[in-house]
Parts: sequence; C-alpha cells; structure tokens
Amino acid sequence: MSFQPILPLDGYVGWRFLQRTLDKQQAAANAAPQLQRDEAHFREKIASITSAEELVKDRQLLSVALTAFGLQDDLPNRAYIQKVLESPAKEEGSFVNRLTDRRYKQLNAAFGFGDTYVSWNQIDETFADRMVAAYRDQSFEVAVGAQNESMRLALGLQRDLADLARQDSSELTRWYTVLGTGSLRAVFETAFMLPTGFGALDLDRQVEILQGRMEQLTGSDTISQFKDPEAVDTLIRRYFLAGQVKAIQDNAVAGSGALTLLQNGQASLRSILGR
Repeated sequence: MSFQPILPLDGYVGWRFLQRTLDKQQAAANAAPQLQRDEAHFREKIASITSAEELVKDRQLLSVALTAFGLQDDLPNRAYIQKVLESPAKEEGSFVNRLTDRRYKQLNAAFGFGDTYVSWNQIDETFADRMVAAYRDQSFEVAVGAQNESMRLALGLQRDLADLARQDSSELTRWYTVLGTGSLRAVFETAFMLPTGFGALDLDRQVEILQGRMEQLTGSDTISQFKDPEAVDTLIRRYFLAGQVKAIQDNAVAGSGALTLLQNGQASLRSILGR
C-alpha cells in the first residue's frame, strides 16, 4: 500500500497541523517499500546511463527523474521526454528553449544530454543524492495532493518561492517566473482573489497588480522578501483564508441556485394542480 498522509483538518488550521507533523510524515513516506525500491534502482543504475534514449527505456529510472521535477504525469510520453532531454540547452531557439514550462528546462539542464560535452549524472558525485531528495519531496507532495490539492500547492510554494527569491535575477524576471509557473500562479491568484479574466491582461499589468496586492499584504512588492520564511507563511495564510472565503461564497451561490430551482418547481407544480 502506498503512503497516505494524515490530514485531519482543512484550511490554514490543517496546514499548521501538517507543518507540525511534517518531519514524521515525510519520514514515513520515505520508508514506503516502493519508494525505497525506486531509490535503490536509481542509485545503482543512473551513473551508467549515457543517453536520453537509455534513460527513457528504463521506466523505473525515468519515473524517479520525472517525479523529481514534478513531471510524473509525463511518464507515458517517452518520445516527448527524450526530445526534451536531447535538445541543446545552449542553442537559442532549440526545442527545450521554446517550452514555456520551466520544469522541462530544469530536467534538461539536470542531465545535460543535449549538450554533448557534459552528462551530469556521470561526472557529478552528488547527482544521485540531489535527484533522490527531490524525488522524495515531490512524491510526498503528490500523496498530499491526492487528499488536498490546496495543501500540495502550499508545500510547493514553500519550496519554490524561497528558491526563486534566492535566484540571481531581476525582480521583474522573478515576477514573470511566478506568472509562468502554474502552481505559483494558482496560489497568488487565489490569495488575492483575482477574477478569472486576470490571466487575459497584459503581462506587465498582471505584474503591476500582483505587486500592488503584495505590498498591501506584506509592505513589500518584491519576490526577494520570500527568503524570509515568515513572509512565505504570511502569503500561505492569506492563500488558505481566501480559499475558505471563496468556498463559502461558492456554497452560498449554489444554495441560492438550488433554492431558486425548488421555488420554480413548486410554482410549476401548483400551476399543474390548478392551485
């Protein structure tokens, strides 16, 4: 049986419970027999892989590699993944550089198969450790998401936003990365209760709106502030509270619609009965 996280509560209260029990729950997840087998196979075989073709032929190796980057749903798409891995990252306009999902670029860069002078899995002694650590984190998030998608997104934000804040890039580039990363965008849009048409706005206008909302919430409009775990927690708290407000509003609308249908049905029945 695969690992099932314990998530007895929803919303921000449930999130705080998950945070208090995170170490123990992750340890239990890492001890799952299937995960242990996948890790052992990866450590044993990965250094001998010399091409993207060899990697995609080994389903167990490929599963670990894809899951480490949150791409586990692409496991059946082996031809596509091979094309991603073989694309030269150093070549402007190459296949991988035309993809908008940065996870594919990260996967490509991790192995280096597309650039003939380097294969990181063969020359980097820390490669297997880093991949296995990412595989464990992502596997745990997948298990959490099977029960509660909001908590999965919050876990991903906790990791990815802090990493983004530490990157050596401009603030504008960081904001563009937020908007270009589906999981991060989802959290920001929910946290600030942005309308469904928000994504249709000009990209610079989207950044401007998010910066304004962020400054109102934290006093700063920068992504670099998320180097501080307290700033991340402030955004996560806002995300869960806004999600709960939206759920209440949706339930109210649904209840109103059901009441209207019931009233209309009663009126039709009275008409049929001649009353």
